[in-house]
Amino acid sequence: MTTTQLYDGDIGELSGAPRAAALDGLVTALRSPDPTVRDDRAYVTAVGWIPALDPAERNDLGDRMAAYFTDAEPQARTFAPLVLARIVEAGDWREAWWRPFAAWYPAEQDLRGYDPALGWLHAAAHGADLLAALSRHPGQDPLPLAGLAADRLLAPTDHLFDALEDDRIAYALARILSHPDLTAAQSVAWLDPIAEAFHTGEPGPVPAWASNAVRTLRMLYVVAHRGVRTRNTDGPPRPLTHREQVLEALAETLAIVAPWTG
Repeated sequence: MTTTQLYDGDIGELSGAPRAAALDGLVTALRSPDPTVRDDRAYVTAVGWIPALDPAERNDLGDRMAAYFTDAEPQARTFAPLVLARIVEAGDWREAWWRPFAAWYPAEQDLRGYDPALGWLHAAAHGADLLAALSRHPGQDPLPLAGLAADRLLAPTDHLFDALEDDRIAYALARILSHPDLTAAQSVAWLDPIAEAFHTGEPGPVPAWASNAVRTLRMLYVVAHRGVRTRNTDGPPRPLTHREQVLEALAETLAIVAPWTG
């Protein structure tokens, strides 16, 4: 088996060189421009394998995904956070992965949700998925997570979210803002730079970044009001740690661009 082939079986069936080759093949396939190989096969395979890997293997996979943040191919960059989110959910995270992720997320220019040839890219949504996963990782400081989400919303772009990226970022922020260690002040401080940016608005067409940010904050207001559920569960919604303060700060921030609301 070469590193360009994807092993379709159970990783637990392999050991030694064949197991290492299977993991190499997975890493290569996660960069494939063919969406059937990358998304339908490699990512699905990664979801199944990651919990069964030993910590050293997960760390190696994470190192290789973090390296993809500077890859020339957009599909490699945008699938890296999705795989890292699954590694976080399996219990592993390294600070060395944060730096390339934090550098990439607000700087990524290719924000297309879907490309006819490459399939799903979804950089903004996939980065948000990693933030959401990190919000529940033991020992993770929630403040940098909220700050990075704000940086993504404020980054200049001509791309208007068209594949529910605003909902995914709002969901990640709600997960972050339900962290039990947050103070009331910390729960709203990440909104300050967004409010400052909104104050700079001028008459005329709404810039794409501003529209993206407004729609994200609107959805976050809904989630903050009702509570946030962990995906794929029927449990009761989890309230934000400082719900009332967040709702008030969101309303004040949105009123900058829509003063008739309050």
